[in-house]
Amino acid sequence: MKYWMLNLIALALFSGCGYQPASYYAKNVLGDSVSTEVIISMEDPQNTVIIKDAVDTAVITKFRTALLPKNSAKTHLKIAILSVSFTPLRYDTNGYIITYRTTVVMHIDRIFGEKTKGYTTQGMYDFAIEPNAIITDQARFVAISQGAQKGIDAFIAQVAAQGANSQ
Repeated sequence: MKYWMLNLIALALFSGCGYQPASYYAKNVLGDSVSTEVIISMEDPQNTVIIKDAVDTAVITKFRTALLPKNSAKTHLKIAILSVSFTPLRYDTNGYIITYRTTVVMHIDRIFGEKTKGYTTQGMYDFAIEPNAIITDQARFVAISQGAQKGIDAFIAQVAAQGANSQ
């Protein structure tokens, strides 16, 4: 009963003060339909595919907008991977790496009509491995995907701030 009452009070407070989630402001900037294009990195094409999937998932779930072909969308996002890095964070008592941080840095051009606005964003993801082990392909895939999704979250925050300031 207390939990239900607290939720009702929180809902009343947020609706009373005009609270809108970041996706609301981002959607105002991006429009109802978005297309994505990830520029393939010749140095690391495997990461490009991983990031393309993560970007498409984020556009659908976080922007709550339709993912359409480029010629049908109001906004086109052109994403270039600037870098993907794995940095050791923690070592065990024997000096073996047990935690890595993946950093994905992307440049996103938001093309709408004849205008283009550029954003640089990064996402980080920390993960553990067994001592004296290498990073498996599965762990690498998950780390890059999560890092890219966090980079898209940072992009959403930038776009949402822009949308909130324009109102």
